[in-house]
Amino acid sequence: MTDSRPKPSAKRVARSLEAHGLLGIVFGGLIYILAVTGTLSVFNHEFQRWEQPDAPEMTSISPEAAEKAALSVFRSEETPTTHLYVNFPQEDLPRTVITTDTQAFFAASDGTVAAKETFPWTQFLLDLHYYLHLPHILGLTVVGALGAMLLGLSFSGILAHPRIFRDAFAFRRGRGRLTIADLHNRLSVWTLPFHFSNALTGAILGLASILAFAIAAAGFDSDTDQVFAPVFGDEPEMNASAAPVAAIAEPLRYMSREHPEVNVAYFILHDPGTAGQHVSVIAEHPDRLIFGEYYNFDAAGKFEGTVGIADGTAGQQITGAVYNVHFGNWGGLPVKFAYLVFGLALCTIVASGLKIYFAKREANGRPAPRFAGAWTGLVWGTPAMLAFAMAGALSGIEGIGLVALFWLGLAGALVLGLWLGKSRTSQLGWAIMAIALLSTTAAYFTRFGTDAFSSAGVAITAIMLVLTLSCGALAWIKRDRSSCEYS
Repeated sequence: MTDSRPKPSAKRVARSLEAHGLLGIVFGGLIYILAVTGTLSVFNHEFQRWEQPDAPEMTSISPEAAEKAALSVFRSEETPTTHLYVNFPQEDLPRTVITTDTQAFFAASDGTVAAKETFPWTQFLLDLHYYLHLPHILGLTVVGALGAMLLGLSFSGILAHPRIFRDAFAFRRGRGRLTIADLHNRLSVWTLPFHFSNALTGAILGLASILAFAIAAAGFDSDTDQVFAPVFGDEPEMNASAAPVAAIAEPLRYMSREHPEVNVAYFILHDPGTAGQHVSVIAEHPDRLIFGEYYNFDAAGKFEGTVGIADGTAGQQITGAVYNVHFGNWGGLPVKFAYLVFGLALCTIVASGLKIYFAKREANGRPAPRFAGAWTGLVWGTPAMLAFAMAGALSGIEGIGLVALFWLGLAGALVLGLWLGKSRTSQLGWAIMAIALLSTTAAYFTRFGTDAFSSAGVAITAIMLVLTLSCGALAWIKRDRSSCEYS
Protein backbone atom coordinates (compact mmCIF):
# COMPACT_ATOMS: atom_id res chain seq x y z
CA MET A 1 0.00 0.00 0.00
CA THR A 2 1.27 3.45 -0.86
CA ASP A 3 0.54 6.49 1.25
CA SER A 4 -1.53 8.90 -0.90
CA ARG A 5 -1.38 11.67 1.64
CA PRO A 6 0.59 14.71 0.47
CA LYS A 7 4.08 15.04 1.90
CA PRO A 8 4.71 17.77 4.49
CA SER A 9 7.01 19.54 2.01
CA ALA A 10 4.22 19.59 -0.60
CA LYS A 11 1.80 21.03 1.97
CA ARG A 12 4.35 23.67 2.90
CA VAL A 13 4.82 24.61 -0.76
CA ALA A 14 1.04 24.81 -1.32
CA ARG A 15 0.51 26.97 1.76
CA SER A 16 3.41 29.22 0.77
CA LEU A 17 2.02 29.62 -2.75
CA GLU A 18 -1.38 30.53 -1.33
CA ALA A 19 0.11 33.07 1.08
CA HIS A 20 2.36 34.47 -1.65
CA GLY A 21 -0.60 35.03 -4.00
CA LEU A 22 -2.80 36.58 -1.30
CA LEU A 23 -0.11 38.98 -0.13
CA GLY A 24 0.59 39.92 -3.75
CA ILE A 25 -3.04 40.77 -4.50
CA VAL A 26 -3.59 42.83 -1.35
CA PHE A 27 -0.36 44.75 -1.30
CA GLY A 28 1.01 44.42 -4.82
CA GLY A 29 -0.40 47.70 -6.11
CA LEU A 30 1.03 49.85 -3.34
CA ILE A 31 4.34 47.99 -3.34
CA TYR A 32 4.61 48.55 -7.10
CA ILE A 33 4.05 52.29 -6.63
CA LEU A 34 6.76 52.34 -3.95
CA ALA A 35 9.12 50.37 -6.21
CA VAL A 36 8.67 52.80 -9.11
CA THR A 37 8.94 55.95 -6.97
CA GLY A 38 11.87 54.50 -5.00
CA THR A 39 13.78 53.80 -8.21
CA LEU A 40 13.25 57.39 -9.35
CA SER A 41 13.98 58.84 -5.88
CA VAL A 42 17.58 57.60 -6.10
CA PHE A 43 18.04 60.45 -8.59
CA ASN A 44 16.16 63.10 -6.61
CA HIS A 45 19.17 65.47 -6.61
CA GLU A 46 19.43 65.21 -10.39
CA PHE A 47 15.71 65.91 -10.70
CA GLN A 48 16.05 68.94 -8.42
CA ARG A 49 18.72 70.37 -10.72
CA TRP A 50 16.59 69.57 -13.76
CA GLU A 51 13.56 71.40 -12.34
CA GLN A 52 15.62 74.60 -11.91
CA PRO A 53 18.37 74.52 -14.55
CA ASP A 54 19.02 78.27 -14.23
CA ALA A 55 20.06 78.22 -10.54
CA PRO A 56 23.64 79.29 -9.64
CA GLU A 57 26.04 76.36 -9.32
CA MET A 58 29.47 75.96 -7.74
CA THR A 59 31.72 73.26 -6.36
CA SER A 60 32.32 75.05 -3.05
CA ILE A 61 31.52 78.23 -1.14
CA SER A 62 33.64 80.06 1.42
CA PRO A 63 32.57 80.19 5.09
CA GLU A 64 32.26 83.98 4.85
CA ALA A 65 30.00 83.82 1.78
CA ALA A 66 27.85 81.14 3.39
CA GLU A 67 27.47 83.28 6.51
CA LYS A 68 26.57 86.34 4.45
CA ALA A 69 23.83 84.48 2.55
CA ALA A 70 22.46 82.76 5.68
CA LEU A 71 22.18 86.03 7.63
CA SER A 72 20.45 87.73 4.67
CA VAL A 73 17.80 85.02 4.52
CA PHE A 74 17.41 84.94 8.32
CA ARG A 75 16.84 88.69 8.48
CA SER A 76 14.19 88.45 5.77
CA GLU A 77 12.02 86.16 7.91
CA GLU A 78 8.68 87.72 8.88
CA THR A 79 8.23 85.31 11.80
CA PRO A 80 11.08 83.79 13.85
CA THR A 81 12.38 80.49 12.51
CA THR A 82 13.43 77.64 14.79
CA HIS A 83 16.14 76.43 12.40
CA LEU A 84 18.50 77.99 9.88
CA TYR A 85 20.13 75.57 7.43
CA VAL A 86 22.93 75.89 4.91
CA ASN A 87 23.01 73.04 2.37
CA PHE A 88 26.47 72.95 0.82
CA PRO A 89 27.36 71.96 -2.77
CA GLN A 90 27.59 68.23 -3.40
CA GLU A 91 28.85 66.32 -6.40
CA ASP A 92 25.33 65.48 -7.60
CA LEU A 93 23.80 68.80 -6.45
CA PRO A 94 26.44 71.57 -6.86
CA ARG A 95 24.36 74.32 -5.27
CA THR A 96 24.27 76.23 -1.99
CA VAL A 97 20.80 76.58 -0.47
CA ILE A 98 19.77 78.57 2.63
CA THR A 99 16.65 77.14 4.26
CA THR A 100 14.41 78.18 7.15
CA ASP A 101 11.14 76.78 8.46
CA THR A 102 9.21 78.65 5.76
CA GLN A 103 11.44 79.37 2.75
CA ALA A 104 14.59 78.38 0.85
CA PHE A 105 16.87 80.41 -1.42
CA PHE A 106 19.89 79.68 -3.57
CA ALA A 107 23.12 81.49 -2.72
CA ALA A 108 25.67 82.61 -5.29
CA SER A 109 29.35 81.91 -4.68
CA ASP A 110 29.88 85.50 -3.42
CA GLY A 111 27.18 85.14 -0.77
CA THR A 112 24.41 87.08 -2.51
CA VAL A 113 20.94 85.57 -2.31
CA ALA A 114 19.59 84.36 -5.66
CA ALA A 115 16.28 82.81 -6.74
CA LYS A 116 13.91 80.95 -4.48
CA GLU A 117 14.38 77.19 -4.46
CA THR A 118 11.38 75.23 -5.74
CA PHE A 119 11.16 71.68 -7.02
CA PRO A 120 7.45 70.74 -6.79
CA TRP A 121 7.61 67.51 -8.78
CA THR A 122 10.64 66.11 -6.91
CA GLN A 123 8.98 66.98 -3.60
CA PHE A 124 5.77 65.34 -4.84
CA LEU A 125 7.77 62.22 -5.77
CA LEU A 126 9.52 62.03 -2.39
CA ASP A 127 6.26 62.56 -0.49
CA LEU A 128 4.66 59.77 -2.54
CA HIS A 129 7.50 57.39 -1.74
CA TYR A 130 7.85 58.38 1.93
CA TYR A 131 4.17 58.74 2.87
CA LEU A 132 1.95 57.72 -0.10
CA HIS A 133 0.60 61.29 0.32
CA LEU A 134 -1.01 60.32 3.63
CA PRO A 135 -0.53 62.30 6.87
CA HIS A 136 3.12 61.84 7.77
CA ILE A 137 2.99 59.46 10.75
CA LEU A 138 0.23 57.36 9.18
CA GLY A 139 2.03 57.38 5.84
CA LEU A 140 5.37 56.33 7.33
CA THR A 141 3.62 53.52 9.19
CA VAL A 142 1.86 52.25 6.05
CA VAL A 143 5.05 52.44 3.98
CA GLY A 144 7.01 50.66 6.72
CA ALA A 145 4.35 47.93 6.88
CA LEU A 146 4.57 47.53 3.10
CA GLY A 147 8.34 47.11 3.44
CA ALA A 148 7.68 44.33 5.94
CA MET A 149 5.18 42.80 3.51
CA LEU A 150 7.81 42.84 0.76
CA LEU A 151 10.08 40.91 3.10
CA GLY A 152 7.24 38.43 3.61
CA LEU A 153 6.77 38.12 -0.15
CA SER A 154 10.49 37.44 -0.58
CA PHE A 155 10.54 34.69 2.03
CA SER A 156 7.27 33.08 0.91
CA GLY A 157 8.43 33.20 -2.71
CA ILE A 158 11.65 31.36 -1.85
CA LEU A 159 9.76 28.73 0.20
CA ALA A 160 7.22 28.31 -2.60
CA HIS A 161 9.95 27.40 -5.10
CA PRO A 162 12.30 24.77 -3.61
CA ARG A 163 14.39 24.71 -6.82
CA ILE A 164 14.59 28.50 -7.14
CA PHE A 165 18.34 28.69 -6.60
CA ARG A 166 19.10 25.46 -8.45
CA ASP A 167 17.26 26.82 -11.50
CA ALA A 168 18.80 30.29 -11.20
CA PHE A 169 19.79 30.32 -14.90
CA ALA A 170 16.85 28.40 -16.37
CA PHE A 171 14.79 30.47 -18.79
CA ARG A 172 12.14 29.07 -21.14
CA ARG A 173 11.63 31.45 -24.04
CA GLY A 174 8.37 31.73 -25.94
CA ARG A 175 6.40 29.64 -23.40
CA GLY A 176 3.81 32.22 -22.32
CA ARG A 177 3.09 31.99 -18.60
CA LEU A 178 6.20 29.84 -18.05
CA THR A 179 8.40 32.52 -19.63
CA ILE A 180 6.90 35.17 -17.33
CA ALA A 181 7.36 32.87 -14.34
CA ASP A 182 11.00 32.25 -15.24
CA LEU A 183 11.60 35.99 -15.62
CA HIS A 184 9.98 36.63 -12.24
CA ASN A 185 11.95 33.88 -10.51
CA ARG A 186 15.30 34.63 -12.13
CA LEU A 187 15.16 38.33 -11.35
CA SER A 188 14.04 37.52 -7.81
CA VAL A 189 17.07 35.30 -7.25
CA TRP A 190 19.62 37.57 -8.93
CA THR A 191 18.49 40.69 -7.08
CA LEU A 192 17.51 39.08 -3.76
CA PRO A 193 20.24 40.83 -1.70
CA PHE A 194 19.12 44.21 -3.07
CA HIS A 195 15.38 43.97 -2.56
CA PHE A 196 15.86 42.19 0.79
CA SER A 197 18.08 45.01 2.14
CA ASN A 198 15.86 47.65 0.52
CA ALA A 199 12.68 46.21 2.01
CA LEU A 200 14.34 45.83 5.43
CA THR A 201 15.71 49.38 5.52
CA GLY A 202 12.41 50.73 4.17
CA ALA A 203 10.53 48.96 6.94
CA ILE A 204 12.96 50.33 9.53
CA LEU A 205 12.65 53.89 8.25
CA GLY A 206 8.89 53.67 7.99
CA LEU A 207 8.18 52.05 11.35
CA ALA A 208 10.82 53.94 13.37
CA SER A 209 8.49 56.80 14.27
CA ILE A 210 5.57 54.66 15.42
CA LEU A 211 7.95 52.43 17.41
CA ALA A 212 9.51 55.52 18.99
CA PHE A 213 6.06 56.73 20.06
CA ALA A 214 5.31 53.34 21.61
CA ILE A 215 8.67 53.16 23.43
CA ALA A 216 8.35 56.75 24.62
CA ALA A 217 4.85 56.10 25.96
CA ALA A 218 6.05 52.99 27.77
CA GLY A 219 9.17 54.31 29.45
CA PHE A 220 10.06 57.93 28.65
CA ASP A 221 6.95 59.91 29.64
CA SER A 222 5.99 60.13 25.93
CA ASP A 223 9.18 62.06 25.12
CA THR A 224 10.41 60.72 21.76
CA ASP A 225 13.55 62.88 21.95
CA GLN A 226 14.78 60.65 24.77
CA VAL A 227 14.24 57.59 22.59
CA PHE A 228 16.43 58.93 19.77
CA ALA A 229 19.01 60.62 22.05
CA PRO A 230 21.31 57.54 22.38
CA VAL A 231 21.72 57.58 18.58
CA PHE A 232 21.51 61.24 17.54
CA GLY A 233 22.48 62.97 20.78
CA ASP A 234 20.63 65.08 23.36
CA GLU A 235 19.06 68.44 22.63
CA PRO A 236 20.32 71.25 24.92
CA GLU A 237 17.75 73.01 27.07
CA MET A 238 15.90 75.80 25.31
CA ASN A 239 16.38 79.43 26.31
CA ALA A 240 14.18 81.73 24.25
CA SER A 241 15.76 84.98 25.48
CA ALA A 242 16.95 87.20 22.62
CA ALA A 243 20.65 87.09 21.72
CA PRO A 244 22.87 87.96 18.74
CA VAL A 245 22.86 85.35 15.99
CA ALA A 246 25.45 82.63 16.56
CA ALA A 247 28.68 82.44 14.60
CA ILE A 248 28.28 80.72 11.24
CA ALA A 249 31.64 81.16 9.52
CA GLU A 250 33.75 80.16 12.55
CA PRO A 251 32.46 76.53 12.84
CA LEU A 252 32.94 76.15 9.07
CA ARG A 253 36.50 77.45 9.29
CA TYR A 254 37.15 75.02 12.16
CA MET A 255 35.90 72.10 10.06
CA SER A 256 38.08 73.11 7.12
CA ARG A 257 41.12 73.52 9.37
CA GLU A 258 40.76 70.54 11.72
CA HIS A 259 38.84 68.02 9.59
CA PRO A 260 39.78 68.52 5.94
CA GLU A 261 39.25 64.81 5.30
CA VAL A 262 35.43 65.04 5.67
CA ASN A 263 32.87 66.60 3.36
CA VAL A 264 30.73 69.25 5.09
CA ALA A 265 27.19 68.74 3.81
CA TYR A 266 24.91 70.72 6.14
CA PHE A 267 25.13 73.53 8.68
CA ILE A 268 22.24 73.69 11.16
CA LEU A 269 21.67 76.59 13.55
CA HIS A 270 19.10 75.57 16.14
CA ASP A 271 16.87 78.30 17.63
CA PRO A 272 18.78 81.17 15.96
CA GLY A 273 18.76 84.53 17.70
CA THR A 274 18.09 83.08 21.16
CA ALA A 275 20.30 82.50 24.21
CA GLY A 276 19.85 78.73 23.78
CA GLN A 277 21.03 78.58 20.16
CA HIS A 278 23.60 76.00 19.15
CA VAL A 279 25.19 74.69 15.96
CA SER A 280 25.44 71.27 14.33
CA VAL A 281 27.57 70.62 11.28
CA ILE A 282 26.82 67.37 9.46
CA ALA A 283 29.86 66.05 7.60
CA GLU A 284 30.01 63.02 5.33
CA HIS A 285 32.87 60.57 5.90
CA PRO A 286 34.38 59.14 2.71
CA ASP A 287 34.08 55.37 2.21
CA ARG A 288 31.50 55.05 4.97
CA LEU A 289 27.82 54.08 4.66
CA ILE A 290 26.72 56.45 7.43
CA PHE A 291 24.87 59.58 6.28
CA GLY A 292 27.32 61.69 8.27
CA GLU A 293 28.56 62.72 11.69
CA TYR A 294 27.24 65.59 13.82
CA TYR A 295 29.96 68.06 14.90
CA ASN A 296 28.50 70.31 17.60
CA PHE A 297 29.47 73.90 18.42
CA ASP A 298 28.29 76.55 20.87
CA ALA A 299 27.02 80.00 19.81
CA ALA A 300 30.55 81.43 19.75
CA GLY A 301 31.75 78.69 17.36
CA LYS A 302 33.64 76.66 19.97
CA PHE A 303 33.78 72.95 19.15
CA GLU A 304 31.96 70.80 21.74
CA GLY A 305 32.36 67.30 20.34
CA THR A 306 30.65 64.78 18.06
CA VAL A 307 27.56 62.63 18.53
CA GLY A 308 29.39 59.39 17.69
CA ILE A 309 27.66 58.12 14.58
CA ALA A 310 31.05 57.67 12.88
CA ASP A 311 32.87 55.96 15.75
CA GLY A 312 30.27 55.30 18.46
CA THR A 313 28.40 52.12 19.30
CA ALA A 314 27.58 49.54 16.64
CA GLY A 315 23.91 50.48 16.99
CA GLN A 316 24.66 54.13 16.24
CA GLN A 317 26.72 53.29 13.17
CA ILE A 318 24.16 50.82 11.82
CA THR A 319 21.33 53.30 12.37
CA GLY A 320 23.35 56.01 10.65
CA ALA A 321 23.77 53.78 7.58
CA VAL A 322 20.11 52.80 7.07
CA TYR A 323 19.11 55.86 5.02
CA ASN A 324 22.07 55.70 2.64
CA VAL A 325 21.70 51.96 2.11
CA HIS A 326 18.02 52.41 1.27
CA PHE A 327 18.43 55.30 -1.19
CA GLY A 328 21.83 54.50 -2.67
CA ASN A 329 23.47 57.69 -1.37
CA TRP A 330 26.94 56.17 -1.39
CA GLY A 331 29.47 55.36 -4.06
CA GLY A 332 28.47 58.11 -6.47
CA LEU A 333 26.92 57.71 -9.92
CA PRO A 334 27.94 54.04 -10.48
CA VAL A 335 26.01 52.99 -7.37
CA LYS A 336 23.02 55.09 -8.46
CA PHE A 337 22.94 53.34 -11.82
CA ALA A 338 23.20 49.98 -10.04
CA TYR A 339 20.22 50.96 -7.89
CA LEU A 340 18.39 51.97 -11.08
CA VAL A 341 18.95 48.52 -12.61
CA PHE A 342 18.00 46.71 -9.40
CA GLY A 343 14.99 48.99 -8.92
CA LEU A 344 13.72 48.31 -12.43
CA ALA A 345 14.19 44.60 -11.73
CA LEU A 346 12.08 44.95 -8.57
CA CYS A 347 9.35 46.77 -10.54
CA THR A 348 9.37 43.90 -13.05
CA ILE A 349 9.24 41.30 -10.25
CA VAL A 350 6.19 42.92 -8.65
CA ALA A 351 4.40 43.51 -11.97
CA SER A 352 5.06 39.97 -13.26
CA GLY A 353 4.11 38.39 -9.93
CA LEU A 354 0.51 39.54 -10.25
CA LYS A 355 0.52 38.70 -13.96
CA ILE A 356 1.49 35.13 -13.07
CA TYR A 357 -1.31 35.01 -10.52
CA PHE A 358 -3.95 36.01 -13.06
CA ALA A 359 -2.52 33.61 -15.66
CA LYS A 360 -2.77 30.74 -13.16
CA ARG A 361 -6.37 31.65 -12.42
CA GLU A 362 -7.13 31.53 -16.11
CA ALA A 363 -5.36 28.18 -16.53
CA ASN A 364 -7.38 26.76 -13.61
CA GLY A 365 -10.69 27.83 -15.14
CA ARG A 366 -11.18 30.86 -12.89
CA PRO A 367 -10.25 33.77 -15.19
CA ALA A 368 -10.48 37.37 -13.95
CA PRO A 369 -9.89 39.36 -17.16
CA ARG A 370 -11.17 42.66 -15.81
CA PHE A 371 -9.06 42.52 -12.68
CA ALA A 372 -6.09 41.50 -14.81
CA GLY A 373 -6.83 44.53 -16.98
CA ALA A 374 -7.00 46.77 -13.91
CA TRP A 375 -3.59 45.49 -12.81
CA THR A 376 -2.19 46.20 -16.27
CA GLY A 377 -3.71 49.68 -16.04
CA LEU A 378 -1.94 50.28 -12.73
CA VAL A 379 1.39 49.00 -14.09
CA TRP A 380 1.24 51.41 -17.03
CA GLY A 381 -0.67 54.16 -15.26
CA THR A 382 1.85 54.68 -12.43
CA PRO A 383 4.83 55.81 -14.58
CA ALA A 384 2.51 57.58 -17.03
CA MET A 385 0.82 59.64 -14.30
CA LEU A 386 4.21 60.45 -12.76
CA ALA A 387 5.18 61.87 -16.17
CA PHE A 388 1.89 63.78 -16.49
CA ALA A 389 2.44 65.15 -12.96
CA MET A 390 5.90 66.27 -14.07
CA ALA A 391 4.33 68.12 -17.01
CA GLY A 392 1.80 69.64 -14.61
CA ALA A 393 4.56 70.85 -12.27
CA LEU A 394 6.38 72.48 -15.18
CA SER A 395 3.11 74.20 -16.10
CA GLY A 396 2.72 75.71 -12.61
CA ILE A 397 0.71 73.08 -10.71
CA GLU A 398 2.03 72.43 -7.19
CA GLY A 399 1.20 70.66 -3.94
CA ILE A 400 -2.27 69.20 -3.65
CA GLY A 401 -2.86 69.83 -7.35
CA LEU A 402 -0.12 67.35 -8.29
CA VAL A 403 -1.43 64.85 -5.74
CA ALA A 404 -4.94 65.06 -7.20
CA LEU A 405 -3.63 64.82 -10.76
CA PHE A 406 -1.67 61.64 -9.98
CA TRP A 407 -4.26 59.74 -7.97
CA LEU A 408 -7.25 60.69 -10.12
CA GLY A 409 -5.28 59.80 -13.24
CA LEU A 410 -4.23 56.47 -11.71
CA ALA A 411 -7.86 55.75 -10.80
CA GLY A 412 -8.75 56.49 -14.42
CA ALA A 413 -6.09 54.01 -15.59
CA LEU A 414 -7.59 51.33 -13.33
CA VAL A 415 -11.09 52.00 -14.69
CA LEU A 416 -9.75 51.90 -18.26
CA GLY A 417 -8.11 48.55 -17.52
CA LEU A 418 -11.34 47.17 -16.06
CA TRP A 419 -13.22 48.28 -19.17
CA LEU A 420 -10.76 47.26 -21.89
CA GLY A 421 -9.22 44.15 -20.34
CA LYS A 422 -5.57 43.15 -20.15
CA SER A 423 -4.64 42.88 -23.83
CA ARG A 424 -6.00 46.19 -25.10
CA THR A 425 -4.81 48.06 -21.99
CA SER A 426 -1.29 46.76 -22.61
CA GLN A 427 -1.46 47.94 -26.24
CA LEU A 428 -2.45 51.43 -25.10
CA GLY A 429 0.26 51.55 -22.41
CA TRP A 430 3.14 52.43 -24.72
CA ALA A 431 1.10 55.12 -26.45
CA ILE A 432 0.02 56.69 -23.16
CA MET A 433 3.62 56.69 -21.94
CA ALA A 434 4.79 58.35 -25.16
CA ILE A 435 2.13 61.07 -24.83
CA ALA A 436 3.00 61.66 -21.17
CA LEU A 437 6.73 61.97 -21.89
CA LEU A 438 6.13 64.18 -24.91
CA SER A 439 3.93 66.48 -22.81
CA THR A 440 6.66 66.74 -20.18
CA THR A 441 9.39 67.46 -22.72
CA ALA A 442 7.26 70.10 -24.46
CA ALA A 443 6.43 71.78 -21.13
CA TYR A 444 10.12 71.81 -20.18
CA PHE A 445 11.25 73.45 -23.43
CA THR A 446 8.39 75.94 -23.21
CA ARG A 447 9.33 77.00 -19.69
CA PHE A 448 13.13 77.04 -19.85
CA GLY A 449 14.03 77.49 -23.52
CA THR A 450 17.79 77.27 -24.02
CA ASP A 451 18.36 76.52 -20.31
CA ALA A 452 16.93 73.08 -21.09
CA PHE A 453 20.33 72.34 -22.63
CA SER A 454 22.37 73.58 -19.65
CA SER A 455 24.55 71.16 -17.71
CA ALA A 456 21.80 70.89 -15.10
CA GLY A 457 19.07 69.99 -17.58
CA VAL A 458 20.57 68.38 -20.66
CA ALA A 459 21.06 64.82 -19.33
CA ILE A 460 17.48 64.26 -18.17
CA THR A 461 16.13 66.18 -21.16
CA ALA A 462 18.00 63.84 -23.51
CA ILE A 463 16.78 60.77 -21.63
CA MET A 464 13.21 62.04 -21.83
CA LEU A 465 13.50 62.51 -25.60
CA VAL A 466 14.94 59.01 -26.07
CA LEU A 467 12.20 57.48 -23.93
CA THR A 468 9.52 59.43 -25.82
CA LEU A 469 10.75 58.14 -29.18
CA SER A 470 11.16 54.60 -27.84
CA CYS A 471 7.67 54.44 -26.36
CA GLY A 472 6.19 55.96 -29.52
CA ALA A 473 7.96 53.39 -31.70
CA LEU A 474 6.85 50.49 -29.51
CA ALA A 475 3.28 51.81 -29.50
CA TRP A 476 3.36 51.85 -33.32
CA ILE A 477 4.74 48.29 -33.45
CA LYS A 478 2.04 47.09 -31.05
CA ARG A 479 -0.57 48.82 -33.20
CA ASP A 480 0.67 47.11 -36.36
CA ARG A 481 0.70 43.71 -34.69
CA SER A 482 -2.77 44.30 -33.32
CA SER A 483 -4.05 45.27 -36.79
CA CYS A 484 -2.60 42.08 -38.28
CA GLU A 485 -4.22 39.95 -35.59
CA TYR A 486 -7.67 41.50 -36.10
CA SER A 487 -7.43 41.29 -39.89
